[in-house]
Amino acid sequence: MKNLKGAVAAVTGCASGIGRALAINLAREGCHVAIADVNEEGLKETVEQIENKDVKVTSHVVDVADREQVYKWADDVVKEHGKANIIINNAGVAVAQTLEDITYEDYEWIMGINFWGVVYGTKAFLPFIKQQPAGHIVNISSVNGFFTWPTNGSYCSAKFAVKGFTETLLQEMRGNSVGVSCVHPGGIKTRIAHNARMRRPLEPGMTQEETADNFTKMCLTTADKASRIIIKGIKKNKRKVLVGPDARVLDFFTRLMPITHTRIWGYFYREREIAQ
Repeated sequence: MKNLKGAVAAVTGCASGIGRALAINLAREGCHVAIADVNEEGLKETVEQIENKDVKVTSHVVDVADREQVYKWADDVVKEHGKANIIINNAGVAVAQTLEDITYEDYEWIMGINFWGVVYGTKAFLPFIKQQPAGHIVNISSVNGFFTWPTNGSYCSAKFAVKGFTETLLQEMRGNSVGVSCVHPGGIKTRIAHNARMRRPLEPGMTQEETADNFTKMCLTTADKASRIIIKGIKKNKRKVLVGPDARVLDFFTRLMPITHTRIWGYFYREREIAQ
């Protein structure tokens, strides 16, 4: 989709972070936006920050892990906007815990949002998008969709699944008007670490807030920059979108050493555990 002006984009996870930045920057492109999140107050703040008053903005409280809510949202978007050209499945959460110790409740929570939310969003909007002369589906995976790290296994599981789902969808959409992009952000300055279920301290003797602050300080890319890269990827119909210099480095590293890299990072983790 080279021109987004007049298109209608539905975006999840818009109460903050990349989702909010996507809504703001899509509107700057002249794209009408239907934003969704479970955080109603955050959605209101996002609407207030959208500068382009010539586009239509609708706000919807949606739990992406609830299939019925997502399908109702898709119907509401088409009723209110008349069409849907783009769905960006962006909503995401995190859990810090080993695979041995993570509870099934936490695992189901993260998979419900990070994976099933993507599946529901894609399948709910796809029939409407296919009706348009041009459309696009954007699914947010992560560098953890191709690169693993101990204590982040549930997140990696979901993001690997998103990658597989999206790349298969790309194959199946070949030859029609629907573009498909799988996005792999590196460290982005958002609140995801602060909102995570941090069942296991990442740094000994530190609170979750302190750990999250340290993580965010290490992130190399702002949410605004990330959103601009994603929008550029839509315009260029890029199949794979790497967001941030760390994402590009890790992508190269895993392709250079597809087996060895897991052993290297496993070794560093084990040594760190011994040191503690």
